[in-house]
Amino acid sequence: MGKARQAVLELAGREVVITNPDKPFFPQAGHTKLHLVRYYAAVAEGALRGIAGRPIVLKRYVDGAAGEPFFQKRAPSSAPSGSRRWSCAFRRGGGRERSSCATRRSFCGW
Repeated sequence: MGKARQAVLELAGREVVITNPDKPFFPQAGHTKLHLVRYYAAVAEGALRGIAGRPIVLKRYVDGAAGEPFFQKRAPSSAPSGSRRWSCAFRRGGGRERSSCATRRSFCGW
């Protein structure tokens, strides 16, 4: 099995590796993962201004937009520099306290 194709884009002065850029994300429209990344790069300035200072969770769609998504509970160790991690506690039905981590971007950039 060969190595999956990658694309490297320069975004906000950083090189960002996009794994599996040809992976269909919106198959009916013919849009790939790379199309989605380029779209977000084009609207990043306004989108990041709108979420600045807010907690962010990572909702993943590993099988494209039509597949079943899931929320990633922990910020990956590969999170970009400039990201801060924070924890929150919550109670579930039986009153048992649990905690979870999230990533909060403290700047407008990639």
